[in-house]
Amino acid sequence: MPEAVLAARGMLEWYADPTTPYAKAELTTKRDARIMVACASGGRSLLAAQTLQSMGYPNVVSMAGGFNEWSKQGFPVEKSTPSTQPQSQA
Repeated sequence: MPEAVLAARGMLEWYADPTTPYAKAELTTKRDARIMVACASGGRSLLAAQTLQSMGYPNVVSMAGGFNEWSKQGFPVEKSTPSTQPQSQA
């Protein structure tokens, strides 16, 4: 999805907390911005949206149907390249 910030569900709390070494500025500096959370089908993104809301992000929504529905409907999709894929955290 264009302009998506990749955040694995298992790392979301770390990425969204500006006090951690894993904080992603794309999240932490836009705390009041509208954030749409998506996963493959919509289940994990619902949990992620609830987590972000509990962390003080006031304008978070979960995309029903997730990426699968997004691409099925013909919305834009960008292919990942090695330079844009998330790096594993040791």
